[in-house]
Amino acid sequence: MGSPQAAGGQSGVTIAGRFETALDDVDEPGLAGPELLPVRLARAAARTLRVDGAGLSLLDAAQQRVPLGASSAPAELAERLQFTVGAGPCMTAHDTRQPVFAVEDELQHRWPAFADLLRGATPFRAIVALPLRPALTGNGAIDFYFERSEGVLALDVFEAMSVGELVSSALNDAAVWSTSSAADGPEWLTGPTPSRRAAVWEATGKVGVELEIGAPAALALLRSRAYGSGSSVDDVAAELLSGRLRPMDLRPPPDSVE
Repeated sequence: MGSPQAAGGQSGVTIAGRFETALDDVDEPGLAGPELLPVRLARAAARTLRVDGAGLSLLDAAQQRVPLGASSAPAELAERLQFTVGAGPCMTAHDTRQPVFAVEDELQHRWPAFADLLRGATPFRAIVALPLRPALTGNGAIDFYFERSEGVLALDVFEAMSVGELVSSALNDAAVWSTSSAADGPEWLTGPTPSRRAAVWEATGKVGVELEIGAPAALALLRSRAYGSGSSVDDVAAELLSGRLRPMDLRPPPDSVE
C-alpha cells in the first residue's frame, strides 16, 4: 500500500490533506487537551470517510481492551455493547490482525448477541473494523459504523486504511512527545473513555478477591450481570465500585432443591 499522502482525494486533495482539514475542524472547546486526542481523531476519521461513526480502541500489553475515544455517543455505546458480550468485529480484528467487514446479515450470523444489542440501542447496522499498526502502548483497531449495510460497499477501503495509518501516526507521535511518565503512558490514555474502562479492571479485581476466583471468571460474572440487566459491563463496574452492588450479588442463585 502506498503512503497516505499519495492516496487520491477530492479535487486533487490528498487523503492526508482531507484528514488534516477534518481534524482542524474538530475545534469544540470541550474536546481540547491531549487526553481527548482519540476523540478528535475518531471524529476526523468519520468526517473524512463520510461514515456514520468511528471508534478507536487498544489491546494493551496485559491483553485488556481499552476504548480510547469515539466520534459520537452512539459509537461509544457500540464499543461498550461489544465488550459486554465479549465478541464482535473489532475484537476479531484485534485478535486476527485482519480487517473485518460485517453487514447486517453477517453481524447477526457471527455475533447474534452483539447484533441484537446493537440494533436495539444504536442506529448502526453494519461495521468495518481495521487493525492499526502496532503502537508504543499496544495493538490498536478502528471501527467504522454504518446505519445501512450499503454504506460498507460504498467505503473506499484504501482510503479507510490510509486514515487508519494517519490515526496510528498521530497517536504514536503524541506518545513519543508525551510529558507523562513511562509508567502512566501517554496523556490520551487518561481521558474519560479509557478511565471508564479502567474501572472495569478494578472492579474485576475486587470481585476476584472477594469471591476467590480468577480474573476471567470475575469478568464473566460482570458480563453476565450486564447482559441480563440490559446494561453494560462498564455500568456494572461503576455500581460495584460505588457500593450499590456487592460482588456476592453477581453469583448466580443456587439451584433449588426439591
